[in-house]
Amino acid sequence: MTIVRRLARWLYRLLAAIGLITVLAISTPIVSWWARAYSGSIDQPRGDVLILLSAAADDANGISYSSYWRARMAVLAWKTGSFKTVVVSGRSGPGILNFLVAEGVPRKAIITESRSTSTRENALDTAGLIRNMPGKKVLLTSDFHMYRAIRVFRKVGITVTPMAVPDVLHDTQNWSGRFSGFEIMLIETAKIAYYRLRGWIVF
Repeated sequence: MTIVRRLARWLYRLLAAIGLITVLAISTPIVSWWARAYSGSIDQPRGDVLILLSAAADDANGISYSSYWRARMAVLAWKTGSFKTVVVSGRSGPGILNFLVAEGVPRKAIITESRSTSTRENALDTAGLIRNMPGKKVLLTSDFHMYRAIRVFRKVGITVTPMAVPDVLHDTQNWSGRFSGFEIMLIETAKIAYYRLRGWIVF
């Protein structure tokens, strides 16, 4: 009976903790603060080479929600007239490529690599394509992903300026999107810890 009571108390405390976390995530701006800490400044810097990272949920035939917003921002950035080249990195390269071309980005201005399936592979494969390209490099990815991505690129020797898409920040404007945003931030934090343990990022 003592063991049953202990298990019941443990389960009660666990459920109470989950409930408290859920309430905090939904009713406070903690998730948006968290996302902003990872994204840094949300602006659109000018540059010469725009590096667009596709989202992990993509497949070869289409683009996910996150990749759509990244691609939309890439189109807006291209229309400023600053960028000369767009590099699309990730396995959904063909899907994003088709979207960019349909939105008016010239095909000859786009370079794709569709082998990489992780942020580290994005950086390694992209580095081989752009290392000798002149001009300022700008990295475009989601707000929650920027902290890790920019440090992975620096680790492989590529200096980039961040252009973060307000992905989680957009979702947290509505209470219904805050818990999913919390889950995304929690997973991303675990990935940052893993990358740091492997020595794949620099601070």
